[in-house]
Amino acid sequence: MTERLQDRSQLTPLYASGWADEGGRDAIVKTYTFANFVEAFGFMTRAALWAEKWNHHPEWSNVYKRVTVTLTTHDAGGLSELDVKLASKMDLLAKG
Repeated sequence: MTERLQDRSQLTPLYASGWADEGGRDAIVKTYTFANFVEAFGFMTRAALWAEKWNHHPEWSNVYKRVTVTLTTHDAGGLSELDVKLASKMDLLAKG
């Protein structure tokens, strides 16, 4: 079982890049906006490969050129280092 995040300071750079706490539970959320649907879907495809590799899958939705991502670790009951790792990777992937 994955451990809950103990060092909350790991979230500081994520907050600086646009991630925010999701109200009502221990999760973070961010909306990425791309130039068009193809770029948004491409981002989701690249992120999905990493999520599968790390066996850590996001809650996300796509509407045209926007992708909203929520990260939490269900088996830990809240945020874990996997969420920090995947959020950081998504930020890199979104930059192209």
